[in-house]
Amino acid sequence: MRNLISSILLIFACMFSLVANGYAQENTNSTGERPVILYNGAPKKYEIADIKVTGIKNYEDYVLIGISGLAVGQTITVPGDDITSAIKRYWRHGLFSDVKISAEKIEGNKIYLLVELKQRPRITDIRFHGVKKGEREDLQAKLGLVKGSQITPNLIDRAKLIIKRHFDDKGFKNAEVNIVEKEDPNNKEQVYVDVNIDKKEKVKVHQITIDGNYVLSDKKLKRVMKKTNEKGKLINLFRTKKFIEEKYEEDKQKIIDKYNELGYRDAIIEVDSVSPYDDRTVNVYMKISEGEKYYLRNITWVGNTVYPSDLLNEQLRMKSGDVYNQKLLNDRITNDEDAIGNNYYNRGYVFFHLDPVEVNIDGDSIDLEMRIVEGPQATISHVRINGNDRLYENVVRRELRTRPGDLFSKEALERSYREIAQMGHFNPENIKPDVRPDAANGTVDINWGLESKANDQVEFSAGWGQTGVIGKLSLKFTNFSFANLFRKNDNYRGFLPQGDGQTLTISGQTNGRYYQSYSISFFDPWFGGKRPNSLSVSAFYSVQTDVSSQYYNSAYMNNYYNYLSGYGSYYGGYYDNYESYYDPDKSIKMFGVSLGWGKRLRWPDDYFTLSAELSYQRFMLKDWSYLYIKLNNGQYMNTGNCNSLSLNLTLARNSTDNPIFPRYGSEFSASLQITPPYSLFSKKDYSTYGKDNYEDAASMYRWIEYHKWKFKAKTYTALMDIQKCPVIMTRTEFGILGHFNKYKRSPFETFYVGGDGMTGYSYNYASETIALRGYENGALTPYGQEGYAYIRLGAELRYPLMLENSTSIYALGFVEAGNAWTDVAKFNPFQLKRSAGVGVRIFLPMIGMMGIDWAYGFDKINGSTQYGGSQFHFIIGQEF
Repeated sequence: MRNLISSILLIFACMFSLVANGYAQENTNSTGERPVILYNGAPKKYEIADIKVTGIKNYEDYVLIGISGLAVGQTITVPGDDITSAIKRYWRHGLFSDVKISAEKIEGNKIYLLVELKQRPRITDIRFHGVKKGEREDLQAKLGLVKGSQITPNLIDRAKLIIKRHFDDKGFKNAEVNIVEKEDPNNKEQVYVDVNIDKKEKVKVHQITIDGNYVLSDKKLKRVMKKTNEKGKLINLFRTKKFIEEKYEEDKQKIIDKYNELGYRDAIIEVDSVSPYDDRTVNVYMKISEGEKYYLRNITWVGNTVYPSDLLNEQLRMKSGDVYNQKLLNDRITNDEDAIGNNYYNRGYVFFHLDPVEVNIDGDSIDLEMRIVEGPQATISHVRINGNDRLYENVVRRELRTRPGDLFSKEALERSYREIAQMGHFNPENIKPDVRPDAANGTVDINWGLESKANDQVEFSAGWGQTGVIGKLSLKFTNFSFANLFRKNDNYRGFLPQGDGQTLTISGQTNGRYYQSYSISFFDPWFGGKRPNSLSVSAFYSVQTDVSSQYYNSAYMNNYYNYLSGYGSYYGGYYDNYESYYDPDKSIKMFGVSLGWGKRLRWPDDYFTLSAELSYQRFMLKDWSYLYIKLNNGQYMNTGNCNSLSLNLTLARNSTDNPIFPRYGSEFSASLQITPPYSLFSKKDYSTYGKDNYEDAASMYRWIEYHKWKFKAKTYTALMDIQKCPVIMTRTEFGILGHFNKYKRSPFETFYVGGDGMTGYSYNYASETIALRGYENGALTPYGQEGYAYIRLGAELRYPLMLENSTSIYALGFVEAGNAWTDVAKFNPFQLKRSAGVGVRIFLPMIGMMGIDWAYGFDKINGSTQYGGSQFHFIIGQEF
């Protein structure tokens, strides 16, 4: 009887297993009927003679058979666990909605298996309901649900979890998600996936209650909590009020860190809770145990051999009697730029470890034992560069300060990061040095992960000049290779040879035959390829033609004058008759060439560079009255040729971390541009020279002379230690154009101050343009008052809106002041014209920097009764 009951239970167990696991172990006999497999008999062993798969179209049979773990020739037990395990494997794979394995026939000890599968449907389309377009795009990128892919229960559950977490992070803690599959009427094997989302209202913090605090007030503790703030409080107007669990946990740790910073090492949050106040808000409660305040008594060092204890105590900047500030202690060990850990890392001690141990606590005093494990000095074994598909690898490697065989240095690693970012060919936000120490061999491998970005630029801009609209087209190729220009090379793409990181710039400006300007320049930052010595070559040509006097007496000009004066009406006709006023007999032509050389210095540090440029320019005036050149005979020079041969020496330093949006560092340059002092070699008295002769008077400027001094400086300071944070930029610059003889002051190279600083649109095309927002272009140096000295001061608060590979956008607010003087002796840095405003900058790799500023000038200029007032300034291809 007992055996009978056992047999019946075994049969029911096998039947339950078949139903639960979704398969059948059946067969047919030789007449075509499935053979009967008896579950109450003893299991039998069979050799698999064949396996067939049905029901699936999109996969090869061998792939599907491989999933089962079964194979032809394998011996299995029927009934047994082999078939059950195969079924489970199919279910775990997640791609099938029904699985059935049966015995098609049995011949002796051979069994023929039939695997019948039903594939889960594929996705026709995913439709989101209850969210905005931007939210839908964010979710699509996160979910991994793609049209044409199979839908599985795991994917559905994962999608719900991701969506809930996504909205939870945005403060929608009560969001509800329902994902429904609807059969595609046009294809029964596919489904529409409807993602129904009800975000509900954002959950905000109604009230924060804190108990047990005596040292720090409720107000101070609530200010410590950066991301968990009460709504309805004026002090939190610009702070987030939504409740996010993850941010709340971070804020609790900030409270403990604050207590530890003040010496309260035992401070803990004993109890905290979050309870609903209503459907939209929660109440937060915390009970704090502050503990006692502790002070340092003795600090001893153990294990240090590289640095003596006295030096380490000095670097620690903590002494007996100080408050036991655990934050400061941690910063001085590892976080600060000159921390103890960094000193070790910069000397190759990658395996260095410092553990501050509280060896004795006596009342409110703590004895610290600073236990150091220095380890061996590590050398760099391999340096790998990944993600570079723009430059020859040696061009990237020459910028690295981390080379195989060198001792590892954290400072060299950070400097290498900066140099790669400054190249401009890689996204600085995604440069990732992966340092992998190998303790067994005492070495370090460094893998540089780079993300290439397009850096060539096409600039197209338009401005308004004396003769109408001036269009500019500039092509800047930043990855040029001169060596490949005259030889066939399949290693570069495009119509120009690439790969050496050289810069070729070709530009032109024109508004037809009235004004044309062309330039070409070449720059190699590593001339010769072995040392960071730069070479630059450039040439330019421009011609500006005047309009005839008939134009200024025309009906157009008369009506335009009346219009500006408030009399009569302004009407067209400008473009209809403008062509007839072209006057080729009045023009200024300029051309010039320059050759430059630069060298990276090692002292005072290797952020310094010294460069020299020799340039020649020729100015050809033909009845041109727009240069203020007053001769000794009382006339103004408007016809003649002037030449300039000058040497420009520049000492510069640049330690910024990012060429597009710097967060820290500085840049400055001091330059002197000087010509030969012809008047000192000559015995002529220029005070009376050519007084009665125009030709002799004009000959004074056949070779112009001057010495030009300029200084520019900028600093960048990030307000927080995070990537996306506000940055303060400060600026100081000034320039002086001096002379060797007061009767022979140069009419060229003066300063054209005011406005947007864009070149090419002034009346004097031989001046250097200086921006001062809030005032019109050249307002501080109008015709007849050319600037021989200027100063510009300013500060900007910049906030990044987007820092991506393709686009960088930041907003800014600024204040600045400046002025210009017609005589160097009148230079006065306390007589400044002030302005303030806001703006935005957009950097596109193919275009460069673009932006718009609104500024308001607060001061009157040049005796005018009008203030600078409201001004809009546009920029393309440059930064103010």
